[in-house]
Amino acid sequence: MPRLEDVLYSGQISEGKDVIEFEQKFGQFIASPNILSFYSGTAALHTALVLAGVRPGDEVISTAMTAEPSNMAILHAGGKIVWADVDSANGNLSVPAVAEKITDRTRAILVVHYGGIPAPLDGIRAVAAAHGIPVIEDAAHALGAKYGGTFVGGHSEFVMFSLQAIKHMTTVDGGMLACNGAQGMEKRLAEGRKFRWFGIDRNAPRTEVDVASVGYKYHMNNVTATIGLTQLDHIQPVIASHIANGRYFDQALQGLPGLSLCRWEEQAEPSYWFYTVLVEERERFSHHLAAHGIANSQVHKRNDRHSVFAASRCDLPGLDAFYDRMTHIPCGWWVDDARREYIVDVIRRGW
Repeated sequence: MPRLEDVLYSGQISEGKDVIEFEQKFGQFIASPNILSFYSGTAALHTALVLAGVRPGDEVISTAMTAEPSNMAILHAGGKIVWADVDSANGNLSVPAVAEKITDRTRAILVVHYGGIPAPLDGIRAVAAAHGIPVIEDAAHALGAKYGGTFVGGHSEFVMFSLQAIKHMTTVDGGMLACNGAQGMEKRLAEGRKFRWFGIDRNAPRTEVDVASVGYKYHMNNVTATIGLTQLDHIQPVIASHIANGRYFDQALQGLPGLSLCRWEEQAEPSYWFYTVLVEERERFSHHLAAHGIANSQVHKRNDRHSVFAASRCDLPGLDAFYDRMTHIPCGWWVDDARREYIVDVIRRGW
């Protein structure tokens, strides 16, 4: 990659003009112009929580059906996790479940678009607005997904995208935070930039700044930003492949005994980071696919079963119903037409 070679030999490999350019072009891609870059999606989520006003002891409504970093970021901010139940048809937060968990201590709602299926944003945002609570979207699985005809990234106050190694696009590691809303945007972005760099305004003379708040070393560097810029040149066909494979499975796997497909709102257009099926006799199904060379797994352990999150445990019947049946099959860009037809054929043979 000649551009990466230029950066590596330039002597300017930390945060600089390449990071700024990547933020701008990423914002153009998702149609949300106010972007902050980070060295990880978790760092971006932590920052979003702090910018949203979460302080030690504040409650954050979240989901246990996600990767652990989603909820670890709440602990990083000192927040108290309050689980809301999920829709057993897709693993995303349920609007009524979110509504019933709101208290006068709730400071934010953290929404995950599980597997690339957009959560019910209209309903969740209506509940949040009624209580004056910001919404933070974890869109780690959902780059290129749409809701209501527009890309995920512009609907809520904060939307995080992960650029970790196995996501739709990667900078090896990295994260982006879209900040939305008309009021106080410049102040919010300035606070975010300071938070990601030890509380320091990097545009001010170093010996003249006063560090007034705690910050972290969360910034992105020119090396990973350059990888991201190159990835952006190729990301549209990559996402299109995921979507084409997902829609193929939507049609080809309908009506099979012992297998159900996920369902979602009409406004939601998934980007299918992986493809989720709900199966009876899941262990036999898994062994059947593995015996025919088809990767499959549950991918994530429900977070409420981890000791670190034990204080938040509660009954989650929707999650029970989803988690006990769900498994994921590949639908990424590497799955060509012949491979996806083979996957369907193996599943149709029964298990």
